[in-house]
Order: sequence, then structure tokens, then C-alpha cells
Amino acid sequence: QDAELVRTRDPQRLAQCDVVVDVGGEYDPERHRYDHHQRSFTESMRSLRPDKPWTTKLSSAGLVYCHFGSQILAGLLGQPEDGPVVTALYDKV
Repeated sequence: QDAELVRTRDPQRLAQCDVVVDVGGEYDPERHRYDHHQRSFTESMRSLRPDKPWTTKLSSAGLVYCHFGSQILAGLLGQPEDGPVVTALYDKV
């Protein structure tokens, strides 16, 4: 809610960011880097969450949804993250 949004491709600026999406050339969820533009990138929902059947290669938005979608939906709905309502909605979106 109080995050500062920075639009840049400057590696020095990106290094200072807490979360980087769709730029930077790396996918590293432990460091909150969510880019899909490197040639070696092949992740799908199924490769990251084997309980899900979808095998389409993820975009940066898909990576963010994969990692945070359930948490966000749970917060919006006031439901448990692993509950049936959140799980059903996550799968439909």
C-alpha cells in the first residue's frame, strides 16, 4: 500500500528495489525478482506448483500471481489462504 513505484531499467536502481517485476533479466523469488525475458526461462504454473495442471510458460505477471495470488485473494476475501474458496478462485483466475 505504501510502496514507491519505480520504472527503470537501470541496474543500479534495480539493485536498490525490494521487488523487481518484468525487468532485470532474472527470476529469483527468494530475492523478489520476477522477470521472464531470459532465454533459459521455462517456468510454468505446473513447474512451480506441481499441484496445478497448467503448463503454459509464465509471464512476469503470471510469476507474481503464482507466488502471491493466494495470499492476495485470501486478504481480499477474508478467507484462509489454503481454504476451498481461495483455492477455487485462484484456479479460476
